[in-house]
Amino acid sequence: MRNERRGCSCNTGNDPCNESRQTHVHEFLGSVKIAEPQEDPHNHRFAGVTGEAIRIPGGGHFHKLETNTDFYEEHFHIVCDKTGPAIPVGDGRHVHFVEGETTVNDGHRHEFLFATLIENPIGD
Repeated sequence: MRNERRGCSCNTGNDPCNESRQTHVHEFLGSVKIAEPQEDPHNHRFAGVTGEAIRIPGGGHFHKLETNTDFYEEHFHIVCDKTGPAIPVGDGRHVHFVEGETTVNDGHRHEFLFATLIENPIGD
């Protein structure tokens, strides 16, 4: 079994030794879109936690994320991407949108589309 990583190097963690303070992360979960609809229609599920916030010059931030999907008939895929900018959801909290494609394995890849969960869901 071989996963084609397409140059993906997500290193989701920020080095806390080089940060003046830790920021925040988001949980995420979802299902990839169905692949091989004619031959072997299937999808995969995934879940994980993003890396810490990465500041964008001029304001805002994004997060990197990387996780494996579950297995289906002896193969899995890697979900590796970065989020879009923060989307406010009220009460000073936010989510992020993520859209992309998994790595290739078993001769195919899957598209994915999801939003992260709210950071610090129970608040201060």
